[in-house]
Amino acid sequence: MSEENKSNYLENIPDLKEKVIEAIKTVYDPEIPVDIYELGLIYDIKIYPVNNVYILMTLTSPNCPSAEFIPDEVKQKVAAVEGVNDVEIELTFDPPYSMDMMSEAARLELGLL
Repeated sequence: MSEENKSNYLENIPDLKEKVIEAIKTVYDPEIPVDIYELGLIYDIKIYPVNNVYILMTLTSPNCPSAEFIPDEVKQKVAAVEGVNDVEIELTFDPPYSMDMMSEAARLELGLL
């Protein structure tokens, strides 16, 4: 990668990451009226060269009835973001999810504040 291309790539990462986050915020756990990003289910988002996206996420519990389709929906929504080349989703339960991971907005929405 030339220095100019590398510089352009590095400048565009924050924009692409914001677009990825916006796409993730359209995914909801069907049992909770808050998007999965605000719930704290997304642990990490990395943008790699050629706009490959890696997302480390969890679910509210290992036995979550939505376990099969939430990661797939995240992958589909992020893959649809303009500029994204490939999406890899890794599901983890370490650390285990807790309500402490929710954003203040999610707590407010759920009446926990």
